[in-house]
Amino acid sequence: MPYTQGLYPIVRKGNLAKNIYDFTILCPEIAAEASAGQFAHVKAPGFMLRRPISICETNQKAGTIRLVMEIRGDGTERLAAENAGGLMDLMAPLGHGFTLLPPDKKAVVIGGGIGVPPMLEVAKHYTANATAILGFRSASAVILKEDFEQIGAKVVLCTDDGTAGQKGFVTSALEELFLTEKPDVVYSCGPTPMLKAVAAMAEAKGIYCEVSLEERMGCGVGACLVCACKTKKDGTEGYSHVCKDGPVFDSREVVF
Repeated sequence: MPYTQGLYPIVRKGNLAKNIYDFTILCPEIAAEASAGQFAHVKAPGFMLRRPISICETNQKAGTIRLVMEIRGDGTERLAAENAGGLMDLMAPLGHGFTLLPPDKKAVVIGGGIGVPPMLEVAKHYTANATAILGFRSASAVILKEDFEQIGAKVVLCTDDGTAGQKGFVTSALEELFLTEKPDVVYSCGPTPMLKAVAAMAEAKGIYCEVSLEERMGCGVGACLVCACKTKKDGTEGYSHVCKDGPVFDSREVVF
């Protein structure tokens, strides 16, 4: 899939929670090509390596994409300092995204923390046929809940400390959902232990599942080989590259 590199205007900036920022960027050629689960490789001024940021939403009509990022170091802190009216250096859309079934199928999207943003574009495809299970540390860390509700998805909110939604992990909510229904597909993005558990639960129920992995990246296009992850295909273990072969994988292929 083609990608573009350039400087694009920031048309809106928001602050969703502590250290989590929300940017809308005008880039019609990127918006025209982006699909759910892909990412942008963003250059922070003064830093050599780009930072991979999941594409949260795409608006082809407006020619914009939405990036939600968390400050995790000096580079993302510098990016978070950008403001509306400025420019952002993007390479996008990159990577292999989610496989979307017909929108009348039943889908469960599961996000943990900063793994929640890329699930929004997936849920938009299924609208009322999507159940979004969203997990956060506490009420102060909750983001995008209203966005999922606005597109008609059923939202199940979980927090580790019980300060919002139900107390506990997203896996408990998924287990509860499986007691009453069998969705056609499960999608997930978040911490590796969460992905491993979700994948195992979906496989035990015979439900197709895709997971979006996170790895440190250099080039973002499969040339530098930094972001290797262990996968299994046709019974043989090997290595795939998250930036090019992923970040989305069939969960049965990932060796956690």
